[in-house]
Amino acid sequence: MIKSGFTLDDIGSTLSWSALGSFITNLDIDTALARELDKDRAVWGTLSKTNAILADIYDLLNQMNSNMVAQGSGKRAKRAARYPRPDDKKEKHIGTAVPINDFDKWIEKKRKEDPRNGIRSND
Repeated sequence: MIKSGFTLDDIGSTLSWSALGSFITNLDIDTALARELDKDRAVWGTLSKTNAILADIYDLLNQMNSNMVAQGSGKRAKRAARYPRPDDKKEKHIGTAVPINDFDKWIEKKRKEDPRNGIRSND
């Protein structure tokens, strides 16, 4: 938080309009006023943007390292693991896929196992 010691009541008396303009012009990008005035630019001043850029750099360096190791060994480069990000969704897998040709048999089997499962027959 920036503290100048002035209030809005000081404008025009102890704080000149030009001093206020200079103060506002030189505000850091992460201040509330700067974020309000230029939302697109303010995103670059956030910690999350910095972390995302650092994670991208990590991924790039990791892949470059993998490529150099592979080149020295004469093998094909492995795809380097991506640095985990908070927005990475972990997919939950339930069971296995049923081939379309077997779906009718599978659904009938499920109906017989437990009629309360919400799947109702039309006949």
